[in-house]
Amino acid sequence: MESQSELRSQIKELLVSKSGLKQQIFDNTNALFTELKDALHEFSTEIDEELDERIDKRIRIEYNDRGKFEAQIQIAGDLLLFVMHTNVFNFERDHRIWHNPYVQADKANSYCGVINIYNFLADSFKYKRAEDEGYLIGRIFVNRENKFFVEGKRQDSWKVDSFGSENVSREAILEILEKAILYALGFDLLVPSYDTVKQVEAEQFLSRQENTRLQTGKRLGYEFRADDI
Repeated sequence: MESQSELRSQIKELLVSKSGLKQQIFDNTNALFTELKDALHEFSTEIDEELDERIDKRIRIEYNDRGKFEAQIQIAGDLLLFVMHTNVFNFERDHRIWHNPYVQADKANSYCGVINIYNFLADSFKYKRAEDEGYLIGRIFVNRENKFFVEGKRQDSWKVDSFGSENVSREAILEILEKAILYALGFDLLVPSYDTVKQVEAEQFLSRQENTRLQTGKRLGYEFRADDI
């Protein structure tokens, strides 16, 4: 049986090592998210100015800061929601990250903060359709040394195999954002399969509340696959 002093020594060691490591990763992720929000604002302003007089005024290109850990950009009928998770993660044992030499050299390099990118229909938020589906189309991982990689749709420049080779930069952030926006604009809304919508409840039409209308999602009734588009 381990003594109380030995157990306390282990606790103190973990507080110094792992907890300190996670705090550093949180700080890096938070700094990245702040830079990302600035890039989103810059992008929306520039695109709006460049398209002035060229598109219908009802087509909105608008950035919205939703607080410390959320931001969104509306591009016409699409809305991208960026969410920074406040916790630090490691990866399951069969993830490709464990084949990366940078991680194999030091397991501490595998701990990452994460920023998720979700695609919703803008009308889902406008009309408060709480049951509408959104889709995770990307996520950005960053570690203690500001090394990063990206998983997601069209995000092929910084895959996990190259993790450890490059630090976060403004140029990389803008490319990640632009690829996510391009994907969302090309990710069309499909008519739900007949079997998915053939039965409805009367409550969906009798209720006066906007958020009880029929559920909508770009792939409602279909499987959202990793290779979509």
